[in-house]
Amino acid sequence: MMKLLKNLQAYFQALLETFSPARKLEIVDGDSLPRHLPRKNLVLAREDGEDWCVGLLCPCGCGRTIELQVFPEARPSWQLAVDNKNRPTLHPSVWVKDGCKSHFWLRKGKVFWC
Repeated sequence: MMKLLKNLQAYFQALLETFSPARKLEIVDGDSLPRHLPRKNLVLAREDGEDWCVGLLCPCGCGRTIELQVFPEARPSWQLAVDNKNRPTLHPSVWVKDGCKSHFWLRKGKVFWC
């Protein structure tokens, strides 16, 4: 029964994502993320023109903050691209290995579940 409920929750999350507006990128000055992140958008911490990390709330709805390093020397690190509509794309996928165990791609501001 629990597995069925989790599958239904994932299905409705994916459906909601399909029809909701794309996530956008917000930029803050500094090398760390703000204490409170927006419900949907991503936040990029940038200091002196150098990108440090991207933060977002887990799209599964668990409320967890996900922080991803975007400077090349970090391990692991992600590549961030932003299109002309301010929609972010991350590479590689994001995989939360504990807690909710979410695994997804972010492409043009939309979450695609693995």
